[in-house]
Amino acid sequence: MARTGADLWRPVSVKIVLALVMFATVPFLVYDQFRAANDQTNRLLVASSEVQGRLIAEALRPRLEKADREAMAALAEMVGRLGGVGPDIKLLFRPAAVPGANFFYVASAPRVSAAWLEGERREFDRLGVLSRLDATCAHAGTVGFRYTNPDGATELLTSLTAISTAAGCWVVITADHSSDALGTGLGQPYWRTAAVRGATLIYLAMAVAVLALLVQVWVGLRRFGRLARALRTGDAGRSGFAASNSIPELTWVAGEFDRLVDGLRASAEALRFAAEETAHAFKTPLGIIAQSLEPLRRRIGDDPRGLRSLELIDRSLERLDGLVTAARALDETLADTINPPLERVPLSDLVADLVAEYSEAHDPAAIRFAAGIDPGCVVTGASPLVEVVLQNLLDNAVSFSPAGGTIEVGLRVRPKVAELSVADQGPGVAPDTLERIFSRFVSLRESKGPPAPGQDGGMPVKSPAHFGLGLWIVRRNVEVMGGVVAAENRPDGGFRVVVALPLAEP
Repeated sequence: MARTGADLWRPVSVKIVLALVMFATVPFLVYDQFRAANDQTNRLLVASSEVQGRLIAEALRPRLEKADREAMAALAEMVGRLGGVGPDIKLLFRPAAVPGANFFYVASAPRVSAAWLEGERREFDRLGVLSRLDATCAHAGTVGFRYTNPDGATELLTSLTAISTAAGCWVVITADHSSDALGTGLGQPYWRTAAVRGATLIYLAMAVAVLALLVQVWVGLRRFGRLARALRTGDAGRSGFAASNSIPELTWVAGEFDRLVDGLRASAEALRFAAEETAHAFKTPLGIIAQSLEPLRRRIGDDPRGLRSLELIDRSLERLDGLVTAARALDETLADTINPPLERVPLSDLVADLVAEYSEAHDPAAIRFAAGIDPGCVVTGASPLVEVVLQNLLDNAVSFSPAGGTIEVGLRVRPKVAELSVADQGPGVAPDTLERIFSRFVSLRESKGPPAPGQDGGMPVKSPAHFGLGLWIVRRNVEVMGGVVAAENRPDGGFRVVVALPLAEP
């Protein structure tokens, strides 16, 4: 049967997979959007830092353009004043009179040693900061990146402003090592920012919590399923759903399942007890009636009408006795289907033994049995149920087989199933009745009884030995064991019933 869209979304395993897909996809969907917003923020911060750097450079420009001894002496003091209220400031100079000269430090705020400044200059050279200034002293690069100063601390280079004078090229560099500056996304990949890392930890914690909840529910349901199978197969012992449950929210569900199992077991026992009691209650008066007929036989003598009446009474008693037996078998079958103890059944041995018994019980001249059995076939089922299935199939085949006919019994191991077939050489079944033969109280056997009083011909009378329960019991037993049964007319004449039972796991 085709599954609808709603059916596909119902399993918990599908929801777990869907949650995994969502948790894996959502970060990729929102990451680019947040990164774009972060880039926009970083551009604003860089622009603000560059404006600040240009303001500092413009404040120093009058002194830098003079470049005389007095101006040079005042630069350190002025840089110190400007650096006391904002970012760190480094002032570098490359003289125009010396072709190919390197930049050297003129002043810094806060003040540091010459060795410290030289170490920072080498770091700038390594990062290519100063090489971004071409021969005309024009700034041709970007700022807003991180570097490590000689003390091993991280700083953020916020601006680089070049001023070209007659004396040479001046560079004003501003850097910030405050936590506020380093806490931004400037100079590092977006995924390494504190915000992204914090959000990632929260997201992962949420994902783990949700998935753990779904997995716990799924595992709990699987545990319930294994226990239900164990209860059905008789391997659970005294275990119950409540004892195996580890999820508090499912406690009441487990309790209801336990009460349901107890109710089914009680119902099965009640059916078996009622079958015994009902059969005993009916058979006792039938036996009394049968015994009471003997005096009547002696008094009637040879009276034809009296003998005919006694014969009809005998036939009715025999039919009633058969009906009582059939009703008992029906109740017992229903009880077995409610709580069948499943186990490993050596089907090859069981079929071989039953075929041998039937061969010995029947005259080979009247009917023969031919068996083709794959060895070592073991199925999951119940020996009593399997035995009843095979007995009913053999009895059905015997009743329809012609004199001298052959009943063929086959057992073949197929992928995941054992295929049991019983075929006869009888008249077969009308195609329009194939679906009905497995129904309850449906029998196609008819025989002619003795002529009714005042009639020349006979009347159809159903054989008292058959009440249309044999194949119905076959189907019920097979389905209870997880198998299927089908019937067909053989192309060369006769009838075949095929039963497929699940193979037992190794």
